[in-house]
Amino acid sequence: GKGKGKQQQGMTERFRRVKAEEIEFVDERLKDNSFAARPAGMSDYGAKASADLIVTRGKGFTKEKNKKKRGSYRGGEITMASHSIKF
Repeated sequence: GKGKGKQQQGMTERFRRVKAEEIEFVDERLKDNSFAARPAGMSDYGAKASADLIVTRGKGFTKEKNKKKRGSYRGGEITMASHSIKF
């Protein structure tokens, strides 16, 4: 194989590039990156599209996404509000 030597017998710690216990968040809002976690209301365009697309997986996602991009989709008000986190 490609190994540079034989591995020792017994339990060895698996490689983890990022160790979860060492992560420190600058802002608590950064812990949840889901669309539902944002502070805005759930009646706007993005919320409706997210609700429709969250259950879609795989190749069907692209088809549904493109349907939403067409002019015939009426999802709700398009807001220009910013949900940025400054740090």
